[in-house]
Amino acid sequence: MKSPIENPNYTSASAGVVVVDSPPPPPPPARRGGLLRVTSEFDSESASFLHKVSCKLLDSVAKLKLSFQNNIKGQVSEPQLRLSSKHLSLLYDLEDRNALINACFDVGPSIQVSASHDLKANQGHLSLLANLPPHPGYALQLSTPLPSSSSSSSSLALALPKATFRFPIGEVSLEEQEQVEEEEEEREEQEAPVFVKNNNNLLSVSGNVKAQFLNGLCTAHYKDQDLKLRYSYKDDEFSFIPTLSLPSNALSFAFKRRLTPSHKFSYWYNCDSNYWSAVYKRTYGKDFKFKAGYDSEVRLGWASLWVGDEGGKAKTAPMKMKVQFMLQVPQDDIKSSVLMFRVKKRWDI
Repeated sequence: MKSPIENPNYTSASAGVVVVDSPPPPPPPARRGGLLRVTSEFDSESASFLHKVSCKLLDSVAKLKLSFQNNIKGQVSEPQLRLSSKHLSLLYDLEDRNALINACFDVGPSIQVSASHDLKANQGHLSLLANLPPHPGYALQLSTPLPSSSSSSSSLALALPKATFRFPIGEVSLEEQEQVEEEEEEREEQEAPVFVKNNNNLLSVSGNVKAQFLNGLCTAHYKDQDLKLRYSYKDDEFSFIPTLSLPSNALSFAFKRRLTPSHKFSYWYNCDSNYWSAVYKRTYGKDFKFKAGYDSEVRLGWASLWVGDEGGKAKTAPMKMKVQFMLQVPQDDIKSSVLMFRVKKRWDI
Protein backbone atom coordinates (compact mmCIF):
# COMPACT_ATOMS: atom_id res chain seq x y z
CA MET A 1 0.00 0.00 0.00
CA LYS A 2 1.25 3.46 -0.88
CA SER A 3 1.99 5.98 1.85
CA PRO A 4 -0.13 9.16 2.20
CA ILE A 5 2.57 11.13 0.45
CA GLU A 6 2.86 8.71 -2.50
CA ASN A 7 -0.91 8.15 -2.93
CA PRO A 8 -2.50 11.27 -4.49
CA ASN A 9 -6.00 10.00 -3.73
CA TYR A 10 -5.30 9.44 0.02
CA THR A 11 -8.05 10.76 2.35
CA SER A 12 -6.90 12.31 5.60
CA ALA A 13 -9.50 11.47 8.24
CA SER A 14 -8.18 14.06 10.69
CA ALA A 15 -8.18 16.96 8.30
CA GLY A 16 -11.26 15.87 6.31
CA VAL A 17 -9.56 16.89 3.05
CA VAL A 18 -9.45 14.80 -0.09
CA VAL A 19 -6.52 15.38 -2.44
CA VAL A 20 -7.25 14.32 -6.05
CA ASP A 21 -5.65 14.83 -9.44
CA SER A 22 -6.67 17.99 -11.24
CA PRO A 23 -8.79 17.30 -14.36
CA PRO A 24 -7.07 17.64 -17.74
CA PRO A 25 -7.52 20.97 -19.52
CA PRO A 26 -10.41 21.04 -22.02
CA PRO A 27 -9.45 20.50 -25.67
CA PRO A 28 -9.14 23.63 -27.81
CA PRO A 29 -12.29 24.52 -29.71
CA ALA A 30 -12.53 23.11 -33.20
CA ARG A 31 -11.55 25.59 -35.84
CA ARG A 32 -14.39 26.37 -38.20
CA GLY A 33 -13.76 27.21 -41.79
CA GLY A 34 -10.70 25.02 -42.27
CA LEU A 35 -7.14 25.77 -43.29
CA LEU A 36 -6.23 27.67 -46.46
CA ARG A 37 -3.80 25.72 -48.63
CA VAL A 38 -1.92 27.18 -51.58
CA THR A 39 0.01 24.99 -54.04
CA SER A 40 2.06 26.30 -56.95
CA GLU A 41 3.82 24.22 -59.58
CA PHE A 42 6.15 25.35 -62.37
CA ASP A 43 6.95 23.21 -65.42
CA SER A 44 9.88 24.38 -67.53
CA GLU A 45 8.79 22.32 -70.55
CA SER A 46 5.53 24.25 -70.95
CA ALA A 47 6.89 27.39 -69.21
CA SER A 48 3.69 27.68 -67.21
CA PHE A 49 2.54 27.79 -63.60
CA LEU A 50 -0.30 25.79 -62.09
CA HIS A 51 -1.86 27.24 -58.94
CA LYS A 52 -4.37 25.63 -56.56
CA VAL A 53 -6.03 27.33 -53.60
CA SER A 54 -8.24 25.19 -51.38
CA CYS A 55 -10.09 25.56 -48.11
CA LYS A 56 -12.22 23.20 -46.03
CA LEU A 57 -15.63 24.47 -45.00
CA LEU A 58 -18.05 23.65 -42.16
CA ASP A 59 -15.63 21.52 -40.15
CA SER A 60 -14.40 19.63 -43.24
CA VAL A 61 -17.91 18.82 -44.46
CA ALA A 62 -17.12 20.47 -47.81
CA LYS A 63 -14.03 21.63 -49.68
CA LEU A 64 -13.64 24.63 -51.99
CA LYS A 65 -10.81 24.68 -54.54
CA LEU A 66 -9.77 27.26 -57.12
CA SER A 67 -7.23 26.30 -59.80
CA PHE A 68 -5.78 28.19 -62.75
CA GLN A 69 -2.72 28.37 -64.97
CA ASN A 70 -0.59 31.26 -66.11
CA ASN A 71 2.41 31.57 -68.40
CA ILE A 72 5.57 33.57 -67.87
CA LYS A 73 3.80 36.64 -69.33
CA GLY A 74 1.15 36.48 -66.62
CA GLN A 75 -1.71 35.43 -68.90
CA VAL A 76 -4.27 33.36 -66.94
CA SER A 77 -5.93 30.32 -68.50
CA GLU A 78 -8.17 27.39 -67.54
CA PRO A 79 -9.63 28.84 -64.33
CA GLN A 80 -11.80 26.28 -62.55
CA LEU A 81 -13.78 26.32 -59.32
CA ARG A 82 -14.67 23.09 -57.51
CA LEU A 83 -16.98 22.55 -54.55
CA SER A 84 -16.95 18.99 -53.26
CA SER A 85 -18.37 17.00 -50.38
CA LYS A 86 -18.87 13.34 -49.56
CA HIS A 87 -21.92 12.88 -51.78
CA LEU A 88 -21.87 15.84 -54.20
CA SER A 89 -19.29 17.73 -56.24
CA LEU A 90 -19.58 20.68 -58.62
CA LEU A 91 -16.86 21.70 -61.09
CA TYR A 92 -17.35 25.03 -62.86
CA ASP A 93 -15.18 26.15 -65.78
CA LEU A 94 -15.00 29.95 -65.77
CA GLU A 95 -13.79 30.20 -69.38
CA ASP A 96 -16.30 27.82 -70.96
CA ARG A 97 -19.04 28.75 -68.48
CA ASN A 98 -19.79 25.08 -68.08
CA ALA A 99 -20.49 22.96 -65.00
CA LEU A 100 -19.96 19.28 -64.33
CA ILE A 101 -22.06 17.81 -61.52
CA ASN A 102 -21.31 14.50 -59.81
CA ALA A 103 -23.41 12.85 -57.13
CA CYS A 104 -23.12 9.61 -55.19
CA PHE A 105 -25.33 8.24 -52.43
CA ASP A 106 -26.26 4.94 -50.79
CA VAL A 107 -29.66 3.32 -50.95
CA GLY A 108 -29.68 0.89 -48.11
CA PRO A 109 -26.61 -1.03 -46.93
CA SER A 110 -25.78 -2.72 -50.25
CA ILE A 111 -26.86 -0.38 -53.10
CA GLN A 112 -24.94 2.67 -54.31
CA VAL A 113 -26.17 5.11 -56.95
CA SER A 114 -23.88 7.56 -58.76
CA ALA A 115 -24.68 10.09 -61.48
CA SER A 116 -22.92 12.80 -63.46
CA HIS A 117 -24.17 15.55 -65.78
CA ASP A 118 -22.42 17.95 -68.14
CA LEU A 119 -24.58 21.06 -68.53
CA LYS A 120 -23.01 22.35 -71.74
CA ALA A 121 -22.88 19.01 -73.52
CA ASN A 122 -26.35 18.07 -72.22
CA GLN A 123 -25.09 14.59 -71.43
CA GLY A 124 -24.93 12.57 -68.27
CA HIS A 125 -24.28 9.16 -66.83
CA LEU A 126 -26.13 7.00 -64.31
CA SER A 127 -24.70 3.98 -62.48
CA LEU A 128 -26.13 1.56 -59.93
CA LEU A 129 -23.91 -0.80 -57.94
CA ALA A 130 -25.49 -3.60 -55.90
CA ASN A 131 -23.38 -5.72 -53.58
CA LEU A 132 -24.58 -9.23 -52.86
CA PRO A 133 -24.53 -9.52 -49.04
CA PRO A 134 -24.69 -13.34 -48.84
CA HIS A 135 -21.61 -13.56 -51.07
CA PRO A 136 -18.76 -11.15 -50.15
CA GLY A 137 -16.82 -9.96 -53.17
CA TYR A 138 -19.73 -10.36 -55.59
CA ALA A 139 -21.49 -7.32 -57.07
CA LEU A 140 -23.58 -6.27 -60.06
CA GLN A 141 -23.23 -2.85 -61.68
CA LEU A 142 -25.56 -1.28 -64.26
CA SER A 143 -24.52 1.94 -66.02
CA THR A 144 -25.99 3.90 -68.90
CA PRO A 145 -25.53 7.29 -70.60
CA LEU A 146 -28.35 9.78 -70.19
CA PRO A 147 -28.39 12.30 -73.08
CA SER A 148 -30.70 15.24 -72.50
CA SER A 149 -31.63 15.58 -76.16
CA SER A 150 -33.55 12.50 -77.28
CA SER A 151 -33.92 13.80 -80.83
CA SER A 152 -30.19 13.63 -81.55
CA SER A 153 -29.52 10.48 -79.55
CA SER A 154 -32.72 8.49 -79.82
CA SER A 155 -30.80 5.24 -80.31
CA LEU A 156 -28.80 5.78 -77.13
CA ALA A 157 -31.95 6.48 -75.15
CA LEU A 158 -33.27 3.00 -76.05
CA ALA A 159 -29.95 1.19 -75.63
CA LEU A 160 -29.52 -1.42 -72.96
CA PRO A 161 -27.39 -0.43 -69.95
CA LYS A 162 -23.90 -1.78 -69.56
CA ALA A 163 -23.90 -4.68 -67.09
CA THR A 164 -20.80 -5.64 -65.12
CA PHE A 165 -20.67 -8.67 -62.86
CA ARG A 166 -17.83 -8.60 -60.32
CA PHE A 167 -16.52 -11.61 -58.46
CA PRO A 168 -13.46 -12.23 -56.26
CA ILE A 169 -11.07 -13.07 -59.11
CA GLY A 170 -12.26 -10.60 -61.75
CA GLU A 171 -15.22 -9.15 -63.63
CA VAL A 172 -17.21 -9.61 -66.85
CA SER A 173 -19.04 -6.82 -68.73
CA LEU A 174 -21.78 -6.88 -71.36
CA GLU A 175 -22.34 -3.71 -73.39
CA GLU A 176 -24.53 -2.95 -76.37
CA GLN A 177 -22.63 -1.26 -79.18
CA GLU A 178 -24.02 0.32 -82.30
CA GLN A 179 -22.52 -0.97 -85.53
CA VAL A 180 -23.09 1.12 -88.65
CA GLU A 181 -22.91 -0.67 -91.99
CA GLU A 182 -22.98 1.14 -95.31
CA GLU A 183 -24.61 -0.58 -98.26
CA GLU A 184 -24.36 0.68 -101.82
CA GLU A 185 -27.70 1.40 -103.51
CA GLU A 186 -27.99 2.00 -107.21
CA ARG A 187 -30.32 4.68 -108.52
CA GLU A 188 -31.10 5.36 -112.14
CA GLU A 189 -31.39 9.13 -111.67
CA GLN A 190 -27.90 9.48 -110.22
CA GLU A 191 -24.63 8.32 -111.64
CA ALA A 192 -22.79 8.30 -108.30
CA PRO A 193 -23.56 5.41 -105.93
CA VAL A 194 -25.66 6.12 -102.87
CA PHE A 195 -24.77 4.58 -99.51
CA VAL A 196 -27.51 3.64 -97.03
CA LYS A 197 -26.62 3.24 -93.33
CA ASN A 198 -27.99 0.28 -91.41
CA ASN A 199 -27.69 0.39 -87.62
CA ASN A 200 -27.19 -2.99 -85.95
CA ASN A 201 -26.78 -3.24 -82.21
CA LEU A 202 -24.40 -5.94 -81.02
CA LEU A 203 -23.47 -7.17 -77.57
CA SER A 204 -19.82 -6.66 -76.73
CA VAL A 205 -18.16 -8.83 -74.08
CA SER A 206 -15.12 -7.76 -72.07
CA GLY A 207 -13.59 -8.80 -68.79
CA ASN A 208 -10.55 -9.81 -66.82
CA VAL A 209 -9.67 -12.57 -64.39
CA LYS A 210 -6.65 -13.15 -62.19
CA ALA A 211 -5.47 -16.07 -60.11
CA GLN A 212 -2.36 -17.42 -58.43
CA PHE A 213 -0.35 -19.80 -60.62
CA LEU A 214 3.10 -21.32 -60.01
CA ASN A 215 4.09 -18.89 -57.24
CA GLY A 216 2.97 -15.92 -59.34
CA LEU A 217 -0.11 -14.03 -60.50
CA CYS A 218 -1.70 -14.86 -63.86
CA THR A 219 -4.01 -12.24 -65.44
CA ALA A 220 -6.22 -12.53 -68.53
CA HIS A 221 -7.81 -9.43 -70.07
CA TYR A 222 -10.28 -9.65 -72.97
CA LYS A 223 -11.63 -6.66 -74.89
CA ASP A 224 -12.53 -5.94 -78.55
CA GLN A 225 -11.75 -9.55 -79.54
CA ASP A 226 -8.22 -9.21 -78.19
CA LEU A 227 -6.95 -11.43 -75.38
CA LYS A 228 -3.94 -10.38 -73.33
CA LEU A 229 -2.31 -12.94 -71.03
CA ARG A 230 0.09 -11.68 -68.39
CA TYR A 231 2.06 -13.61 -65.80
CA SER A 232 3.87 -11.88 -62.95
CA TYR A 233 6.39 -13.58 -60.70
CA LYS A 234 7.92 -11.50 -57.93
CA ASP A 235 9.98 -12.13 -54.84
CA ASP A 236 12.22 -9.94 -52.69
CA GLU A 237 14.99 -9.70 -55.30
CA PHE A 238 13.64 -10.78 -58.68
CA SER A 239 10.60 -10.11 -60.91
CA PHE A 240 9.72 -11.67 -64.27
CA ILE A 241 6.65 -10.54 -66.25
CA PRO A 242 5.93 -12.08 -69.70
CA THR A 243 2.93 -10.83 -71.71
CA LEU A 244 1.25 -12.52 -74.69
CA SER A 245 -1.44 -10.91 -76.90
CA LEU A 246 -3.82 -13.01 -79.02
CA PRO A 247 -4.57 -13.38 -81.91
CA SER A 248 -1.62 -11.14 -82.88
CA ASN A 249 0.81 -13.43 -80.97
CA ALA A 250 2.73 -10.37 -79.78
CA LEU A 251 5.12 -11.40 -77.01
CA SER A 252 7.02 -9.18 -74.60
CA PHE A 253 8.61 -9.60 -71.21
CA ALA A 254 9.89 -7.45 -68.37
CA PHE A 255 12.72 -8.30 -66.02
CA LYS A 256 13.39 -6.53 -62.71
CA ARG A 257 16.30 -7.11 -60.37
CA ARG A 258 16.71 -5.67 -56.90
CA LEU A 259 20.46 -5.46 -56.37
CA THR A 260 20.24 -3.87 -52.91
CA PRO A 261 17.36 -2.20 -51.03
CA SER A 262 18.36 1.09 -52.68
CA HIS A 263 19.51 -0.20 -56.11
CA LYS A 264 17.03 -1.53 -58.70
CA PHE A 265 17.33 -2.39 -62.38
CA SER A 266 14.50 -3.15 -64.85
CA TYR A 267 14.53 -4.27 -68.50
CA TRP A 268 11.67 -4.58 -71.03
CA TYR A 269 11.83 -6.29 -74.45
CA ASN A 270 9.26 -6.67 -77.25
CA CYS A 271 9.92 -9.81 -79.29
CA ASP A 272 7.96 -8.64 -82.37
CA SER A 273 9.44 -5.18 -82.84
CA ASN A 274 12.80 -5.80 -81.10
CA TYR A 275 12.25 -2.59 -79.12
CA TRP A 276 13.67 -2.54 -75.62
CA SER A 277 14.08 -0.20 -72.69
CA ALA A 278 16.14 -0.25 -69.50
CA VAL A 279 15.89 1.77 -66.28
CA TYR A 280 18.25 2.03 -63.30
CA LYS A 281 16.94 3.46 -60.04
CA ARG A 282 18.83 4.52 -56.92
CA THR A 283 17.16 5.88 -53.80
CA TYR A 284 18.76 7.91 -51.00
CA GLY A 285 16.37 7.61 -48.11
CA LYS A 286 12.73 8.48 -48.72
CA ASP A 287 13.06 11.94 -50.24
CA PHE A 288 15.83 11.52 -52.85
CA LYS A 289 15.70 9.37 -55.97
CA PHE A 290 17.87 9.09 -59.09
CA LYS A 291 16.69 7.34 -62.25
CA ALA A 292 18.37 6.82 -65.63
CA GLY A 293 17.27 4.86 -68.67
CA TYR A 294 17.15 4.35 -72.42
CA ASP A 295 14.23 3.65 -74.83
CA SER A 296 15.16 2.15 -78.21
CA GLU A 297 11.75 2.90 -79.79
CA VAL A 298 12.21 6.66 -79.53
CA ARG A 299 16.04 6.37 -79.45
CA LEU A 300 16.25 8.50 -76.33
CA GLY A 301 18.37 8.38 -73.21
CA TRP A 302 17.29 10.18 -70.08
CA ALA A 303 18.13 10.80 -66.44
CA SER A 304 16.05 12.33 -63.66
CA LEU A 305 16.60 13.42 -60.07
CA TRP A 306 13.73 13.69 -57.57
CA VAL A 307 13.79 15.68 -54.35
CA GLY A 308 10.71 14.56 -52.45
CA ASP A 309 8.70 11.37 -52.84
CA GLU A 310 8.03 10.82 -56.55
CA GLY A 311 4.54 9.46 -56.02
CA GLY A 312 3.72 11.40 -52.85
CA LYS A 313 2.28 14.82 -52.18
CA ALA A 314 4.11 18.05 -51.52
CA LYS A 315 2.94 18.15 -47.89
CA THR A 316 5.09 15.09 -47.07
CA ALA A 317 8.25 16.43 -48.78
CA PRO A 318 10.98 18.42 -47.01
CA MET A 319 9.87 22.04 -46.62
CA LYS A 320 6.67 20.93 -48.42
CA MET A 321 8.44 21.25 -51.75
CA LYS A 322 9.10 18.74 -54.54
CA VAL A 323 11.71 19.25 -57.26
CA GLN A 324 12.43 17.18 -60.36
CA PHE A 325 15.28 17.60 -62.84
CA MET A 326 15.26 15.62 -66.10
CA LEU A 327 17.85 15.43 -68.87
CA GLN A 328 16.81 14.02 -72.26
CA VAL A 329 19.50 13.07 -74.80
CA PRO A 330 18.34 12.01 -78.31
CA GLN A 331 20.63 9.36 -79.79
CA ASP A 332 20.50 10.83 -83.30
CA ASP A 333 21.13 14.44 -82.27
CA ILE A 334 23.01 14.82 -79.01
CA LYS A 335 23.29 18.59 -79.49
CA SER A 336 19.51 18.93 -79.09
CA SER A 337 19.60 17.57 -75.55
CA VAL A 338 17.14 19.24 -73.18
CA LEU A 339 17.33 19.88 -69.44
CA MET A 340 13.90 20.29 -67.85
CA PHE A 341 12.78 20.84 -64.29
CA ARG A 342 9.57 20.96 -62.29
CA VAL A 343 9.04 22.59 -58.91
CA LYS A 344 6.00 22.17 -56.65
CA LYS A 345 5.57 24.11 -53.40
CA ARG A 346 2.76 24.12 -50.84
CA TRP A 347 1.90 26.76 -48.22
CA ASP A 348 -0.49 26.30 -45.30
CA ILE A 349 -1.94 29.61 -44.21
